[in-house]
Amino acid sequence: MSKPRSLVLPPRTRARRLETARGRFAVLDTAPAGERRGTVLLLPGYTGSKEDFLALLGPLSEAGYRAVAVDGRGQNDTPGPRGRAAYRRKALALDAVAQAAALGDGPVHLVGHSFGGLVARAAAALAPGAFCSLTLLSSGPGRVARPQRIRVRVLRVALAVLPKERVWQAMCWLDSRGEEPATGDTPELAGFLRRRWMRTRIAQLAGAGRLLLGRQEGTEELAALRMPLHFAYGADEMVWAPADLSAAAARTGAHHTVVAGAGHSPNVSHPQELTDRLTGFWERTSNPVAEVSTAP
Repeated sequence: MSKPRSLVLPPRTRARRLETARGRFAVLDTAPAGERRGTVLLLPGYTGSKEDFLALLGPLSEAGYRAVAVDGRGQNDTPGPRGRAAYRRKALALDAVAQAAALGDGPVHLVGHSFGGLVARAAAALAPGAFCSLTLLSSGPGRVARPQRIRVRVLRVALAVLPKERVWQAMCWLDSRGEEPATGDTPELAGFLRRRWMRTRIAQLAGAGRLLLGRQEGTEELAALRMPLHFAYGADEMVWAPADLSAAAARTGAHHTVVAGAGHSPNVSHPQELTDRLTGFWERTSNPVAEVSTAP
């Protein structure tokens, strides 16, 4: 998951409910500074939420983009059903299509982080006319790397037999033992992380985990998309193998960004650099003649 470093809302940002044809979704909606150059829909990853994009919203706004980060069904502040069928890939993709339509700005740039990338590419395949472009942020077309598969399996088993509070305590204990980077969380952030975990539906966590473990290779699906495609990830990415992401970008002809010094969440650690890379990609895709003219 991504972990925000601050919970302060950027300027021009409001927390609200987005009414769609498929229900209400909690969003952070940031207006552009000045004339709007486009709209961006941001889908969070496994165990994450819209707050994972807080550091990115301000720079995107300053660059002239309306940026909307969403809690998917069953994530954090968006209620969700308990049933397993509600968290299948197609259902989640249809939610993203409905969210894009409800924003009312026409086709939007779609960015999916980690698990959100699996949802985003399914949405792009279902309704290509709803999106100007697709960016897979720290997300690949195949299964996650083996160490991450083990973690997801352990988490799914734990959730099936233990109360969520016990699972949370176990994860915090592992964190304190050095299995993850030391947190140094403020009381406010620690409280938010626990509330987010407790609010997220077990069915959502189980369904998302199942999708992350799926064996389906999505490179052909991505290559067939009728829209500009972008792979972006940190040089120290660990959920998907960077070599696999680089190969997928080459096979699909996608734009390719590697953020030096970043891990799985450049949206948190390197928001300005990521914004520059994203907006550069979007500008080139909206003006392909200019891109050709600048090639060596």
